[in-house]
This record gives sequence, C-alpha cells and structure tokens, in this order.
Amino acid sequence: MGLFSFLKGQFIEVIEWVEDTNSIVYRFPAYDNAIKMGAQLTVREGQAAIFLNEGTIADVFGPGMYKLSTQNMPVLTALKAWKHAFNSPFKADVYFVNTTTITDQKWGTSNPIIMRDKEIGVIRARGFGNYSFRVTDPALFMKGIFGAKGEFHPDQIGGYFKTMIVSGVSDLLAESDVSVIDLARQYDELSAQASAKLQLNFTAIGLELTALVIENISLPEDVEKMIDRRSSMNIAGNLDQYVKFQSAEAIREAAEHGGDGLAGAGVGLGAGLSMGQLFTQSLAGAAKPAETPEAKDAMASEAKEAKEAVPAGQEQAGSTVPCSNCSHPLGEKDKFCSECGTARPELIFCGECGTPRKAGMKFCTNCGTKM
Repeated sequence: MGLFSFLKGQFIEVIEWVEDTNSIVYRFPAYDNAIKMGAQLTVREGQAAIFLNEGTIADVFGPGMYKLSTQNMPVLTALKAWKHAFNSPFKADVYFVNTTTITDQKWGTSNPIIMRDKEIGVIRARGFGNYSFRVTDPALFMKGIFGAKGEFHPDQIGGYFKTMIVSGVSDLLAESDVSVIDLARQYDELSAQASAKLQLNFTAIGLELTALVIENISLPEDVEKMIDRRSSMNIAGNLDQYVKFQSAEAIREAAEHGGDGLAGAGVGLGAGLSMGQLFTQSLAGAAKPAETPEAKDAMASEAKEAKEAVPAGQEQAGSTVPCSNCSHPLGEKDKFCSECGTARPELIFCGECGTPRKAGMKFCTNCGTKM
C-alpha cells in the first residue's frame, strides 16, 4: 500500500497557477514528474495554459476547468501518436501566461533626441512617459519572446519596448512638425498617434499596446532660459524685432564675462552704453512718424510761416542783447555790432579793475571808474 501511494504521488493530478508574482509567464513545476491522464487543469480569468511537447507548442487552454484527455488535447495526441484513448501518465511542459494588462511601465530617452524645430532651429530634446500592454496571442508570444525560461517578468522585455517606443515617438515628432513651444497642448493627440503607430510592432509578437502616454518633452536648460527671455521681450514690446534683442543679449554676455578689474569695468561700461543706444534707437524708430510726401509738405509750410513771423533783424536765436553804442540787436554769436562795429558789451572791460561791462553800464560796479 505504501508503494502504491508513493507511485501515485509521482503523478500530477492538479495543474494550476495561483498568481503571487508579477510574472508574465510562469512554468508549472512538473519537471520529471509525469502528468496523469485525467488530471484536472484550472485556468483562471486573465490566464492561458500552454502545453509543450519536446519544445513544440501543442495545446493552448483559455480560462476554465478541464479534465485532461486525448479528446481535449488533439495536438498533443497527434504529436504522441496516440491513436486510441490513452490513460497512462505522460510528460509535457506546462506554462501559464498572464493575459491581464500590465500597467505603469516606464519609457524615456537615455540620450537627447536631436530634432529640428521650425521656430527655434536645431535642438536637443528628452521625453518620458509610461505605457501598458497585454498578451493577446500566448502561443505567438511564447515563440517570439519567451523561449524556454522558467519565468518571465516585464522588466526583461522593458529595454526592447523602450527602444521601440523612443524610436516611434521621435519619428512621430519629426513628422508632426509641431513646435516644441506648442507641444504641451498636443500631448494627448501625439500619445494616441504614437500608440497607433507602434501597434503593429506589438502585434507581431503577440501583444497589444493598450495605452501610451507622453508625460513630458523637455529641453536643455539654456534653451528654456532663452524661451523665458523671449517671452519677457514679448511682454515688454517688440523693440524693433527679436534680432536687436539677440544683439543686446550678446552684449550682456560680453559684459558678464569680460574679465575682472578695469578691463571688466570697461567692457561692462561699453556694454551698458551700447545697450542704451540700442534701446534708444529702437524707441526712436517706433516713435518716428512716417515721412510721406504730404507730411514733408506740411513741415515745409510750417517752417516758412515761422520764418515770416520773425521781424527783420531778429532771425538769430538769442538776439536780445542791444549794442552798447547804437542799440542794434546782436545775435547770440555776434562779437561786434554789424551797424557800428562796437564790441559786444560782455567783451568790454573796466580799464581799472577788468570787470566786464554789462548793457547800460556807465560806471564800473566794482571800482566806480567811468566806462
């Protein structure tokens, strides 16, 4: 009786996988133990069971409870050449495949992607996000990916998926021709397009890409700072286009890195003056009215009227100083009277003390000498 119980214990009677790991594929530990014909096979929801005979995929079972027999294992029966009902134990490898959705898988660029932006130019960008997938064809997945391992985890295929997704997303961004400045509002649309684009690659190995999310496309720090400064300029005003702003930025950089001591101070001072001139010219250019023919005619007419309104002999600015001899008005730059030749009052000095004579002075205000 003890020997019979020992022999009976060598036959597998119940085959099932109670999931307690995050494996995608799990090999049932039959090893050298024989499976009893008529054994009970239990396949739970979200699972599939695959029987292999000498490395060849035989029968695949979906969710349900089965009593193994030659009738419900037609492929294995043909491989074993069982022509009639066969109730003796047999040996086969049994694998369970997890067909539920594997979520929260990460993808990201290991190295920056060099791409051409229509507004900024050639830039380096990085991206990251997550994706989900599930096994839809267990037999095809076993043939293409799994092989003969004991267990198979998502991270064992993560590198392959990551490379595939990064390549697909990079190609999609290049084809979409969307500026990196506008990418944030296109994440959902780009994610859906990338998922559809990559679906064929997953289907080829028995998988389905159930979701793909682009969380962020980031730029180098220098490019982000440049975008911030450009935004500031847009808030402040155009100032004769962004080209002048770039010139001002170059001057600022030169001032910051021009060196220490007097040399650095000189560079900083020159940069400050140049920037001041740049902004003054920009503002002056913005305020300058359009020089149309009508405007030129109006300005010429106003100048003519103003000239005619000035009395004769009063054309020169500052002509309010009278000649000390004949009272003829002297211009601001006249040193001698054009009527009598007398020197300008400010050029006549007291012969005693040298005090300049002012208009109307008859005696020196300093020493009293008659002028």
